[in-house]
Amino acid sequence: MPNAKTLTTPQLTGPGEETGTAPVLTLVAAILGTALITLDSTIVTVALPAIGSSLGGGMSGLQWVVDSYTLALAALMLSTGAFADRAGASRAYALGITVFTLASAACGLAPGLPALIGARTVQGAAAAVVLPASLALVRQAYPDPARRGRAVATWAAGSSTALALGPVAGGVLTTWWDWRAIFFVNLPLGVAALVLLVRAPRSARRPAPLDLPGQATAVLALTALTFAVIEGGTAGLVSGAVAVAAAVAFVRIETRRPHPVVPLGLFRDRTVRLAVATGSAASVAFYGMVFLFSLFFQQVQGRSALAAGLLFLPMTGVIATTNVVSGRLAGRYGARVPLLAGQALAVAGLLALFTVDAGTPAAVVAVLLVPMAVGVALAVPALTAVLLDAVPAERAGVAAGVLNAARQVSGGLGIAVFGALVDGGFTAGLRASLTVAAALLAVTFLLGCRRVTAPAAR
Repeated sequence: MPNAKTLTTPQLTGPGEETGTAPVLTLVAAILGTALITLDSTIVTVALPAIGSSLGGGMSGLQWVVDSYTLALAALMLSTGAFADRAGASRAYALGITVFTLASAACGLAPGLPALIGARTVQGAAAAVVLPASLALVRQAYPDPARRGRAVATWAAGSSTALALGPVAGGVLTTWWDWRAIFFVNLPLGVAALVLLVRAPRSARRPAPLDLPGQATAVLALTALTFAVIEGGTAGLVSGAVAVAAAVAFVRIETRRPHPVVPLGLFRDRTVRLAVATGSAASVAFYGMVFLFSLFFQQVQGRSALAAGLLFLPMTGVIATTNVVSGRLAGRYGARVPLLAGQALAVAGLLALFTVDAGTPAAVVAVLLVPMAVGVALAVPALTAVLLDAVPAERAGVAAGVLNAARQVSGGLGIAVFGALVDGGFTAGLRASLTVAAALLAVTFLLGCRRVTAPAAR
């Protein structure tokens, strides 16, 4: 669930350095790109059973269709803010949208599951470039702080809307046409974003250090860990050993680099550690439940992809409004109130889902998913505020990037774990997954009750 506070933002032009002749068109271009990236994080989930029927591959193959995109997005986002600085935001954005659109076409034309997973990986890498560059474009198009604030809020609302529409769009396209349509729909939107971008000014190139060894070992560690969880067996053990070795190498590199991709000193602050842990737990719950209940509605209850998408609408539709409510609560009472209340509500919502079985009416399941979603949507903006308050201003962008990457990685790992659990029996696996998600959020809630020092209420 990308938002304005959870992205690594490249260095921006100052007021008056570059102002577009049509800032509204730049804003629309940025929103289109960000909506595409957000849409692809949820639109695919509802189409997974259809993809499995068409291309085969079993549960592990379907998990990779989701996780290949998520992992590439999460891991590479650690460096793409610096890349956008070096290339210029407008050039980076154009490159990212172009590659994302071409990769979408490759996904739609994929003859088999390996080709689809490969194209999804390229999509995720391009998405990692688009997200920070899009926010930079918005901010440089609106040098006035007041107008820029409204523009950034509109940009964030576009992401929330795309998140809500993703499952519905996936269901409609898969049912009325074919699962390949969920990728082909990106083509006209990507072209439209590029056409609008023509009116945006060229962004200045700025020096920015890149930590390529750190980035490479981070990608290797995360990929190997996910492979170990999804595949298991002997291959999983070998991959787990590779993940550990890569993680050790990553820590050693980061402690010696003058400009590390992840400054490990950030984690000396317990508030930072708790914020990252809480964001990770929230992503495990949210993305894990979308994945599981997409399968539940279609494979267990035998409903169509369209019906499954519509059943997610109550859950996803509350997110944008709840984000706004979270901000208002934080402004009045401090960020700790929505942070802790959101976690408590999410835990309660997950526990309520223990009552679900194959015979539970679909409408009841749709309603039971809402409290978990509301809880996560309350907590995420607040935990971001807590994190940014805990770090120096000059490290805010890096800290936000680390948080966003951790959330994406955790969501992908949650899908990997939950997919393995339900592969041996859906009902038992669902309850085990709910236990894991609820336990993680309960732990961060209890730690937050003791340790979080929230920003003061205004």
